[in-house]
Amino acid sequence: MAIDYQRIYHTGVRVPSLRPAMDELGAQLGLTWAEVRQNDQQVWTPERGLHTVPLTYTYSCEGPQHLELLEGEPGSVWDGREQPGVHHIGVWVDDVAAEAEEALRNGWTCAASQTAPDDGFGVFAYVVPPSGMIVELVDAAVLPHFEQWWADGLAAVAD
Repeated sequence: MAIDYQRIYHTGVRVPSLRPAMDELGAQLGLTWAEVRQNDQQVWTPERGLHTVPLTYTYSCEGPQHLELLEGEPGSVWDGREQPGVHHIGVWVDDVAAEAEEALRNGWTCAASQTAPDDGFGVFAYVVPPSGMIVELVDAAVLPHFEQWWADGLAAVAD
């Protein structure tokens, strides 16, 4: 089973500060933004194991290729202060664990996931081939949640 690249739905960009990035990218690219979310995101990394990271993020409402902006705490996988810019591509998958395990068998590594690989990875996993491009596998079961979030953002602009 190969990751279906045709199911790509976003490009994840790490930024040092979310609001200024929204303003500059939105204006130049003609994008509107879904409601900004802030939460303590559970994440597993090989270096730190399972931990929680404060994360502020949003998506462009326009698609089908959405832009995701991420502002993470210093030192986190989403920290855009020292290395801002494109971080990963996001691809819908029907089974995160199966797709991630297949990638690992093929020499890829897991850079991060919602839960530890031994616990099934959770709803997302960042897998990385030896060539270095980070691919975020995202459980397609959460697609309706994202579609509503994006639609709410477009409705707010229309009001």
